[in-house]
Formats: sequence, C-alpha cells, structure tokens
Amino acid sequence: MIDLTVNGATARVDVDPATPLLYVLRDDLRLHAAKFGCGLGQCGACTVLVDDRPVFACLLPVGAVGTRTVTTVEGLGSAAAPGDVQRAFLHEQAAQCGYCIPGMIARAEGLLRKTVTPIETELRSAMAPSLCRCGTHMRILRAVRRAAVMRGGGVVEPAEPVT
Repeated sequence: MIDLTVNGATARVDVDPATPLLYVLRDDLRLHAAKFGCGLGQCGACTVLVDDRPVFACLLPVGAVGTRTVTTVEGLGSAAAPGDVQRAFLHEQAAQCGYCIPGMIARAEGLLRKTVTPIETELRSAMAPSLCRCGTHMRILRAVRRAAVMRGGGVVEPAEPVT
C-alpha cells in the first residue's frame, strides 16, 4: 500500500511502487486532467505538481513520491470556480483541442508559485517542456502573463537582450 497526498486529500493505493504516477492518478484516483502523451517526458501532457514543482507524471514512479504533495489541475479549481491560471487561459482562449492544457496549466502554476514576477526568459524556459500540437503557444504565453498580473505580479522583460 502506498499513501499519497493528492489535491489536499490523502489516498491509499494498492499498486506496484514502480507504477508511473500518471497511471495511479488516472486509473486509481480517477483524476483525468493529466494525459498520456508520449510516455517519455517529451510532450508535457502528463505534467502535475509535486511539492509545487512541475514533473512528468509518466516518468515518476508512484513509490518515489513519498510524503510530497501532488497537485493536479483538478486541485487548482473547477469549472464552476476556476483558479487564476485557469481563468487566464479561458480569457486568452489558449486552448484549441485542450489535450495539452492541463499540463500547461500545471507548468504555469509551478512557475507562478515560485515567482509572480518572472522575466520573459524564465516564462519561456518554464513552459518549453510542454508542447501544443495545435499551435496555441503564443496564446498560452499570454495566458501565463495574464495570470501573473492577476496574482499581483507580471512578466518582466530582461534588462539586457538574451544571447
């Protein structure tokens, strides 16, 4: 048996410790926001937060989570009461098909929990591991900038050009 804290609630699952966290979230806990995309940690569709840091849930064995807290997009808000990042994504119409969006939102949430005033290069670096096949990257970046402002910060241009 493995005990987890997911979205503020304790869960006990009877799975092999080597099982990817993504499978436990989807199959055992019925949390379906994080998606299986590639299984290689290259697309970001499976991204969740572990102790406020974005991780690829397809690569993290559930046994390695330990006492750390897991947050999925379901833990950030709901359709009736979306969180800041979710509201910003809706406002900027950042989703087309929506498949990548939970991972993008988790990654953005991780960045904004670290700093509400990231510089533009930090924003782009934080979001780079997540791919959007529909090509909405510019709207996604605008949504993260909007969420930063909603939290009292904002994305700052670097003082000097990045080379």
